[in-house]
Amino acid sequence: MTASPQARSVPLAEPRTRAPRHRVRRRDWLTALLFLAPFMAVYLVLLVYPLFLGIWISFRDWDLMGGDYGWVGTLNYQDLWTDRNFWAAARNTLWFVALTVPSMTLIALLLALAVHGPGRIRAICRSVFFLSSVFSVTVVTLVWAMVLSPDRGLIAPVVQFLGGTPVNFLGSPTWAMPAIVVTTLWWGVGLPMALFLAALGSIPKELYEAAELDHASRWSVFWRITLPSIRHTLILVVVLQIVGQFQIFGQPFLMTQGGPANSTRTLVQYIYETSFRDWLVGYGAAMAMVLFVLMMLFSMLQLWLGRQGDDR
Repeated sequence: MTASPQARSVPLAEPRTRAPRHRVRRRDWLTALLFLAPFMAVYLVLLVYPLFLGIWISFRDWDLMGGDYGWVGTLNYQDLWTDRNFWAAARNTLWFVALTVPSMTLIALLLALAVHGPGRIRAICRSVFFLSSVFSVTVVTLVWAMVLSPDRGLIAPVVQFLGGTPVNFLGSPTWAMPAIVVTTLWWGVGLPMALFLAALGSIPKELYEAAELDHASRWSVFWRITLPSIRHTLILVVVLQIVGQFQIFGQPFLMTQGGPANSTRTLVQYIYETSFRDWLVGYGAAMAMVLFVLMMLFSMLQLWLGRQGDDR
């Protein structure tokens, strides 16, 4: 009697040997490190190294030609307390940030709400509003200097037609900073608008359909659906604007050279003049570290305020 095929003994396949777990982890770690190496090299060389080099230079008497005249400790930082030009530049910078960041965020949000959605006209408007962001600071300041000119600017004929006297915006201590703020808003509103558009596009349409069925007003829809949905993007825009506007340099430097009467001289311009005109690189590095701390504190404060709602 022959045995059935099922009853025949079949040799078992030898199990494949697996590499030890620690070898797999080491291999994955080396692979990840290999992919991260180019970015980490650029990050360390262009960001981390200059940061610590700047901190080190701020404690020394250093000139532009690389001359190191010794360790001075906190003397550069102590001199900041009695430097009236530094405090004037810091005040101008804070005033510029206070005028620009809320205005930029609000205008960008309103523009995003206005041009969001399908339609050829809205698509054209999105392109037009974003187009100003691609221009260089030189082009932007040149255009706005001509627009604000009291002689041949675009605003002067309108003022004269209305019976007024053209104002020299860039030559007035009162109007110079607001003129630079308007220039910056026109130039930089495109990027935050694009971020808000991306956030608005990610909101589920079912939420708006449910609100429409409940006959909710536009203000209720914006306050209870739109704004909470783009809350994280709003925080991102504000932080990016704080960091960017604290580093304002090109507009006042090209349009007013820090004048009139130092009313538009900012911290970055004063750092530039101290380091590259007066050759006081150590003192300029100390001011740069103070500016870095200011940007970090305001950014961390905004992030902390933005996370308060997430804990509820």
